[in-house]
Amino acid sequence: VKDIANQVRDKLNLSLSSRVGVLFPILSRNRFSLILKGIAAAVPQGEVIVQFSYPTDEVGNRLLPDDYCDSLGKRFGDVITQEEALAANYRHPITGIDYIRLYSDIIKGEGARSEIFLCNDPVRIGEFEVEGVVVADIHKRDQTKSKIESVVPNSITLQDICSTGPVWSEWGVLGSNLSAGDHLKLAPRQADLVAEEIQRRVVEGLNKQVEVIIYGDGAYRDPSTGIYELADPVTAFGVTSRLRGFYRCGFKYKYVVDSCFAEGKSLPEIEADLQAKMGAEFAQDSLETEGTTPRRVEDIIASLADLVSGSADAATPLVICKGFLGSIQRRK
Repeated sequence: VKDIANQVRDKLNLSLSSRVGVLFPILSRNRFSLILKGIAAAVPQGEVIVQFSYPTDEVGNRLLPDDYCDSLGKRFGDVITQEEALAANYRHPITGIDYIRLYSDIIKGEGARSEIFLCNDPVRIGEFEVEGVVVADIHKRDQTKSKIESVVPNSITLQDICSTGPVWSEWGVLGSNLSAGDHLKLAPRQADLVAEEIQRRVVEGLNKQVEVIIYGDGAYRDPSTGIYELADPVTAFGVTSRLRGFYRCGFKYKYVVDSCFAEGKSLPEIEADLQAKMGAEFAQDSLETEGTTPRRVEDIIASLADLVSGSADAATPLVICKGFLGSIQRRK
């Protein structure tokens, strides 16, 4: 927390009594509570202005019921005040946390004043005369920063915090998690090099050629809650070179088989057609590939591994995936 406070203050050139904005944070104790604490600790005699998106954060955590915004007559760029939001008395449907109160309490706990509002237009935070802004969203951070710089040029993203210094990751505090006390566990740094070293040691020790992925959150959206699990900036922080830039491609077996049947072909002829098409490259818009959108290999395998392992009592096991490399292609 102290490192975050010092870097936020230095990089935004803030004083202890400055007013700083926090734009589009996700709703997460694990992912953001200590980051917010560090930002508030940067201005213990000042004020922290938090702008949430609504009705959900970037990854689908719900802050308000859908119909509540309509009942207020609020639309995309309209501001919902803290008082209006609290009147909904809404808690996260899974954790039961009231994130507006939680984040306000975290800020006040560091001595700073707290102001929270909801609006989907990022430039509205400039109306609060903030001296600097921490762009706190994950996947659209560069786009958001580009927009906010038109009104508050003094802006940084989470990737700019703890990206240098004695404790660092090239991802900054993106992808960080709660650790012990007031400490964060940063995303793995130089993970490509680590993946290559693991691969080398497996070959050396076991005489087996494997590809290695150091994975984070899977790219999975829970159909029952609408929450998108990818709170990390990427699915895979590190991969061995054979996987980088490759996609899992293929053709639609069912379409080919149905077409062959319609043409009156026999089973041996259909099997021969399928065998001939295996490993072939098709035009991106060909009918043979309809319904088989190519996916990045690292995204597929990392998502599968994360779904299998989770992050609870399964700890962080080694997940072995087989059968994925036969249909990979490098996309032009």
